[in-house]
Formats: sequence, structure tokens, C-alpha cells
Amino acid sequence: MENLPILEPYRIKVVEPVRQSTVEERRGLIAEAGYNPFLLRSEDVFIDLLTDSGTGAMSQRQWGAVMDGDEAYAGSRSFYRLKEAVEEVLGFPCVIPTHQGRAAEHVLFTSMLKAGDLVPNNMHFDTTKAHVQHRGAETVDLLCPEGYEAASAHPFKGNMDTAALDRLLTERGKRVPLVMVTVTCNSGGGQPVSLENLTEVRRICDRHSKPLFLDAARFAENAFFIQRRERPDLSVPEVVRQMMSLADGITMSAKKDALVNIGGMIALRDEALYRECSNWAILFEGFPTYGGLAGRDLDAMAQGLREVVDVGYLAHRLGQVAYLADRLREAGVPIVEPPGGHAVYLDARRFLPNVPQDQFPAWALSVELYIKGGIRTVEIGTVLSGRNPATGEHDYARLELLRLAVPRRTYTQSHLDWVAKSVIDVYRRRDEVRGVRFTYEPPVLRHFTARFEPLA
Repeated sequence: MENLPILEPYRIKVVEPVRQSTVEERRGLIAEAGYNPFLLRSEDVFIDLLTDSGTGAMSQRQWGAVMDGDEAYAGSRSFYRLKEAVEEVLGFPCVIPTHQGRAAEHVLFTSMLKAGDLVPNNMHFDTTKAHVQHRGAETVDLLCPEGYEAASAHPFKGNMDTAALDRLLTERGKRVPLVMVTVTCNSGGGQPVSLENLTEVRRICDRHSKPLFLDAARFAENAFFIQRRERPDLSVPEVVRQMMSLADGITMSAKKDALVNIGGMIALRDEALYRECSNWAILFEGFPTYGGLAGRDLDAMAQGLREVVDVGYLAHRLGQVAYLADRLREAGVPIVEPPGGHAVYLDARRFLPNVPQDQFPAWALSVELYIKGGIRTVEIGTVLSGRNPATGEHDYARLELLRLAVPRRTYTQSHLDWVAKSVIDVYRRRDEVRGVRFTYEPPVLRHFTARFEPLA
């Protein structure tokens, strides 16, 4: 995005020391971790871009809210302060806190899915896909065609293919209990969904009598893109309310756009569904007014929801991502265009054309980047996609991406300069990079704990 500020709109009050190891040390450390960045110790990582989930810095007001936490088992003041913030910012009257986003998926899908169901989404992320499959249902990705073109400059590449959705609901609608849209679209490069597209998805859902749910982990970033690219007549909070007014409910990892280190939620309009979800929440998470969290966590979430829609914060947040993308683009590094809201995604197929897809080029690139710069990243490609439950074959991703997720309010411009330098150095000797193969592959969400070895 053009002309976004890189100047930090905050002062640093507390610092966390980090150590920069040597290349030779990192060769040994990644080998000990089975060439899986997830299995590295954080103390052995210099700049951690594995995820933006729960890794950001909370504000002084959030830390102040922590001290006001009410730790009552049921009916705590902290819950009601969260409920008030959810109604104010998102517009939903019912909320069930959970310990994180995947727990919200677990509760909602237990309430709404059964074996044989189909769940359409613009593009499922890993835990969403796994929870759908855990219920014996099937995921259907309906991302717009531009979303699969890494170099396309389309401003809303997270959009759902509405013609395909209408066709699916017409032909197989009896198997579809709900429609989901992920904002922003993480697996597709952190790309936003337009308000126009969400409105059309809502119309189609109404025509087929299907509820619409959002995976709203990065709702504020998506709203900022809408405000800048589509609806400059609206403020960011107004865009958020319009987005949410189109949905029957949301699941959310609060570790993203509620600016906290732990937490999640389900927010709903329907009282009957709220009661059903509450029953399962008691079994899986705890009483519905604490949902596996301490009261202090609920208060920090409430404050974070209000802070995240501040335009100054969002301009800097997306500005950091755009700055890193600019440095890489200037050096010819192939990235997903335009850069997304929370991360820069390297296009591993164009970055490493010599590494075939069954040797996991994005994963190999993640290993090489750690060795080069001490930078931890995450593959969004075939390893993450897992295997097809019906055939047992790799579920080959249409996009092989390496995500450089920028934590919120955590790193400075000099850190991003180091990341850019490291990526560019690897790109200049890309012909030397080799693929990897599994030495251990778990059956579910394999990327978290799998182990690999480099190919000769």
C-alpha cells in the first residue's frame, strides 16, 4: 500500500534481549530440530517471524487492564467488560471466550457439523481445515481465480468465487450447514476480502438459507484494506461494523487482532446456537464466562479490541509489511503481490524453480533462511496442506509460499532491514538450495511436529 508510515507510533518501555548465533551454530541447531523451525528453541532464534499469533507486544493500557482482572469462576466483571467491547466494536450480542482460535472452531464445528457435510470457505487455514475434517466433513476452497496468481496486483485477492459458491449451494446445498469466509485470507497470502464480495456472499447465503460465519482473526487489517482501497467514505470502525453485520457469527483467534498473547472467542447473534455452543464450551473450555482464560486475559482482550481499530496503529502495522515487501521487490525477490496485512509471502516456486513440489520448496527455503539470518518463518504450502483423507496422497497446494509474519508492535525497521538482507542473500545463491524429505510425519497437522532431512 502506498505511503504508509514506517515511523513507530509508540515508545519502547520494556525490552527483551535476544542473541544472534553464528551460521555454524544454526546449522547444528536446525539439524537437531529435525529441520523443522517449529522445533527450535525461541532463544536460538534472532528474529521470529514464524507467526503473528500471540507474539505481539501489549500496550500499557492492556497491562493496566490485566491488573483489574476479576478471577471469579462464573459471571466475572472481566467477562462483562469483554462482552461490552464485542458489542461495541463487532456488534454481536453473544460471546463465548475460548483459550484460542482453534478452540472456537472446535466448539462451533461440534455444534454445527456432522460426517459428510461440506464447508465452503474462500481458503481454509490449517486448524480450520483440520477441525472440519475431524468432524468427518469436507473442506471446499472457493478462492477467486486472482488469488492463485501470486504476481497479480488485484486489490482483493482474498475474495470468494461467488459464482462457484452459488453453484455449490445449488448442486450440493443439502450437505452445507454453513459458509465461512476468512478475513484476511491467510493461506492465500494475507489477502483482504472486499466489502462488495462479502455482501454478495451474504446475498447468496440468504438465497439458499445458509448461515455465514467469518474467521475474523485479522478483521481490523481487512477493514483497513477496505477503507483504503474500496470505501474511503467510511472510517475503519464503520467498515468493521458493516463487515460484521453481514455475518451470523465469527470464530476468532484473539492472538491476532485483539492484540493479546492468548485467547479467542465465538461471537453470535442466534440465542439457540449460543446455548448449544455454550454446552460444548463447558465440556471443552470451561464455564462460558471464562472459556479457559483468566479474567485478566479477558480484560486485555477487551482493551485490545478497542485499540486495534485505531487508524494510526493500522497504518504503521501495514506499513511495516509494505516496507519489507518494498525492500525485497527492489532486489527482484518473488513475493505475493500486493503484500498482505500481516506478512510478506515469498513465492517459493519462483524463488526456487529447481526444487520440485514433492521436495517442499517453501519448507526448504525456511530452513535456509534460518541458517542464513537466524530468522524463523513458516511454510504455507504442501507440508501445511497435509494429505488427502480419501487417497492418502499429498494435498498439493496451488500456492507454495513462505510466510514472513510480522508480530505486532515488536520489531523495528532495522530488524526488517536484516530480514530483507538475509532473504536477498539466499535469493542470490538460490541455485544451491536443495529440497527436503520427511523422516517423521504425524497424522494430523503434520507441519507442527514433523521431522525432515535435506536431500543431497
